[in-house]
Amino acid sequence: MNKKQVRSILDTIAEMFPDAHCELNHSNPFELTIAVLLSAQCTDETVNKVTADLFQKYKRPEDYLAVPLEELEQDIRRIGLFRNKAKNIQALCAIVLDKYGGEIPELHEQLVELPGVGRKTANVVVSNAFGVPAIAVDTHVERVSKRLGMTNWNDSVLEVEKKLMKLVPREEWTLTHHRLIFFGRYHCKAQNPQCESCPLAESCREGKKRMKSGSRRKPIQ
Repeated sequence: MNKKQVRSILDTIAEMFPDAHCELNHSNPFELTIAVLLSAQCTDETVNKVTADLFQKYKRPEDYLAVPLEELEQDIRRIGLFRNKAKNIQALCAIVLDKYGGEIPELHEQLVELPGVGRKTANVVVSNAFGVPAIAVDTHVERVSKRLGMTNWNDSVLEVEKKLMKLVPREEWTLTHHRLIFFGRYHCKAQNPQCESCPLAESCREGKKRMKSGSRRKPIQ
């Protein structure tokens, strides 16, 4: 895919979702880190419902460590994998207090060393909390980039991230991340993409096949 094609895709998605943003509610880097950790295999909507009460009860890392693990588990039990996530939250808080004075570290390499924080979570935190350009690849970003031919079908998540970083200007990484998520979440959905009304249908490998086959083809998740 050449730069002109990529520019056309980015501009079109930007017109469709000019106000794309992080939909996880938070008021500081610590809350954002907890929210993104909770969002693994869970919708942002559910996470926001849980953190509405959670962030009222727990303000600082010390607060999460002041309660038994079982109590924290109950507070987040509506979240998938809540037991493992509760354990990771307490372990993360202990490290943040011990190594970083109670503050979330700003460097990507420091973030990925925290329990429950992978590359995607670290990218979300550095870009949204600290203003460092990054492209976090979630299921929406991966699906959309592959359907539009910006990456290959068999690319790993890391390969998708690296290819997008080469294709997209660095100053647009964070915005593109949000716009691709909105495009995938609200338009190019996994099960029922809106191919018939999509302005990118002619650029989309998946869309062309779906239009030809009458949407009988199994979707790319």
